[in-house]
Amino acid sequence: MQPVTFVNGQPCALPTPAGASATLLHVLRNDLALNGPKYGCGLGQCGACTVLVDGVAARACVIPAQGVAGREVTTLEGLPARCGHVDALHPVQQAFVEEQAAQCGYCLNGMVMMAVALLERNPDPDEAAIRRELSSNLCRCGTHIEIIRAVLRAALLMREAKA
Repeated sequence: MQPVTFVNGQPCALPTPAGASATLLHVLRNDLALNGPKYGCGLGQCGACTVLVDGVAARACVIPAQGVAGREVTTLEGLPARCGHVDALHPVQQAFVEEQAAQCGYCLNGMVMMAVALLERNPDPDEAAIRRELSSNLCRCGTHIEIIRAVLRAALLMREAKA
């Protein structure tokens, strides 16, 4: 193991070439005890494992851990620090709580991480943009309406914080 990247702002050791087959999700959950990203389909299709790699939403279950060498990885656990809220929730997390946008919670990591990526690119998305962004994330519980409301609320919270 050698320190070659940052996870949630902290230097991190990734597997050596002998362990190069480990996925980013495996390293995050098993080696770093970061359980925000979930194992869902293992094919990069459901979104439960979504993290930010250099600010871009990415599916950790299909990325080799070595593929993020020298890059910044942010998980659900690292979101508060991303916006300067060390002891509080990120505005997207707060909005999901306020809108009660979770039922079983399995998709929640992916939905939150995709929403953060969207709002960092587009601070004032309309409902259609939110639907497009989240369309590749699977939610089997049917909380889509609450999730969309949460992203709209998060956009408002983030704009108010900048004003």
